[in-house]
Amino acid sequence: MQVRSLFVSDFYTLHWNSDTPNFLTLETIAFLFFAGVLGGALNSVAGGGSFIAFPALLFTGVPPIPANATNTIALWTAAAASGGAYRKRLDVPRRVMIPLLTASLIGGLAGALLLLKTPAHTFMRVLPWLTLGATLLFAFSKKLSGGRRSILEHEATSTALTAATLFQLMVAVYGGYFGGGMGIVMLAMLAMLGMTDIHAMNALKSVMGFVINGVAVVAFIVARAVYWKEGIAMIAGGIVGGYVGAHYAQKIPQPWIRGFVVLVGAGMTVYFFWKSY
Repeated sequence: MQVRSLFVSDFYTLHWNSDTPNFLTLETIAFLFFAGVLGGALNSVAGGGSFIAFPALLFTGVPPIPANATNTIALWTAAAASGGAYRKRLDVPRRVMIPLLTASLIGGLAGALLLLKTPAHTFMRVLPWLTLGATLLFAFSKKLSGGRRSILEHEATSTALTAATLFQLMVAVYGGYFGGGMGIVMLAMLAMLGMTDIHAMNALKSVMGFVINGVAVVAFIVARAVYWKEGIAMIAGGIVGGYVGAHYAQKIPQPWIRGFVVLVGAGMTVYFFWKSY
């Protein structure tokens, strides 16, 4: 079976019959570049960069599902840049890292295939509920964790590691389906597992996000779901924002970052409810 036979025919109709122009104006390029900078920086600081990049693509006329695919590629490159800036903060043992990355790979592919089979109208109706759940999960993650010690350490038990891996699999499916808020969800998951250093959490989040979005990127490219003109402008901005944001985020007090995550998540949840309902 060919890969493209997996995807519904109306997705291609949506993609090829778009009213977007054959060229981009200088203003549009600049708009998408700076949206990429802001989205990449936001992802590096706390997650939720798609809350900026995704609406920006919609505003320029890209349909919802291709906008999510294009946004994923742009912020995937931003995650790579962020990971470089956070590399000294990453201190997770191999026996913990490998299962988490494997779950990220499998879940990211499953989520991407699910997105490509989802009608655009359904996607937009589900979107605000996804952002609401991610924001609440992060906001109350400390209470949900019960102040317990992190299980993502060298002495983590097999049971704890299995639980963390299954949790990350669910997060990865969500991330492959909709990148918006994935970083917030992963930060919430890591906080509930007992991690407290927001910068170390961001380092691990960047690596897992890179894997999730990476496999989703392959699926979107094969499905010809990406709007490359808009994507290239946003990729360039994402690389700049991802590295610069990660570099300076490590100089900001952690409570400020946590508060910023909740504020952005709440604002975008209200926005998407207003747009969808």
